[in-house]
Amino acid sequence: MSVALITGASRGIGRSIATAMAQAGHHVIINFAGNETAADETLAAVKAAGGSGQTLRFDVGDDEAVSGAIKSILAEHGQIDVLVNNAGISIDGLLMRFKAADWDKVLATNLRGAFLTTKAVARPMLKARAGRIINIGSVVAQAGSAGQPAYCAAKAGLEGLTRSSAKELASRGITVNCVAPGFVDTDMTQALPEARREAILAEVPMGRMAAAEEIAATVVFLAGAGAGYVTGQVLGVNGGLYM
Repeated sequence: MSVALITGASRGIGRSIATAMAQAGHHVIINFAGNETAADETLAAVKAAGGSGQTLRFDVGDDEAVSGAIKSILAEHGQIDVLVNNAGISIDGLLMRFKAADWDKVLATNLRGAFLTTKAVARPMLKARAGRIINIGSVVAQAGSAGQPAYCAAKAGLEGLTRSSAKELASRGITVNCVAPGFVDTDMTQALPEARREAILAEVPMGRMAAAEEIAATVVFLAGAGAGYVTGQVLGVNGGLYM
């Protein structure tokens, strides 16, 4: 059975990805940093959907923690076939007032984390001459977003990491792609004031937010046999918000 590591999978889009990947036949490793209860809820959802999985706590921004986690997965399963870099945080604020410490926090998880996990899984994937790495970006990397300098920069960097990694790893049968969601209907967006939600929807040609399951379905496609010749791409799932 294929083994898929999904970072930041305790809630939201990550939970939907874990469930969909499990339904597609992958054994999912549900990474989380702190909320064990939420991670257990994701695992319960995976099992309820008829899939198999397990939880694994580690900080994607910590080099030693990532190295140890990958070694433990390989020791137990002997392989890592798919990596989904989904872990991310957002700290918002205007550029002129943005704290350097907050900048470092966002980039440590959103960009450094993806670099560390990609680097760690590359070696076993190179030996296997196969693998799928899927980064979860954002439409704001392409379109920008006032008040999110660190988040936009991190997601833009993730697109660069995607293309660079894809060129390095393609000759060994490893694909690297990026899924860039637009606005997704999650707990975070549901908590927005109604006026703000309406303003967002007015900008989206399709007139609605994405369901988390639609992002997950795109990940499943990129992890599957049908995407074997797709690499180095940024696939927007944004309802036409950015074209």
